[in-house]
Amino acid sequence: MNDQPTAKSTLAGAEQAVEKLRALRGSIDNLDAALVHLLAERFKCTQQVGELKAAHDLPAADPAREADQIDRLRRLALEARLDPAFAEKFLNFIIEEVVRHHRAIAARPRPDDTPA
Repeated sequence: MNDQPTAKSTLAGAEQAVEKLRALRGSIDNLDAALVHLLAERFKCTQQVGELKAAHDLPAADPAREADQIDRLRRLALEARLDPAFAEKFLNFIIEEVVRHHRAIAARPRPDDTPA
């Protein structure tokens, strides 16, 4: 008995692989879209935080809060079987961007800053 795959079975296997690849990529594209929308919602919230901080002369960064968030995200990553180091890098990237936005908001002139 010949255990070698035939050209026909190899072609069918390749077609199945291509179809599976197409389906997986479609799922990845949907997840990427969801991530973008979630990040947009997150930044809408952090924009409001930045406005509140600026209005009350609070610092743009909150290292204690950031450390708590990193610890929390690392725990969530472990539970989700995601590399916690990757999760931390991802959150640090987001935090840097949020703090940059908060500093920009704080640097804007406020209506009550106009000279009399």
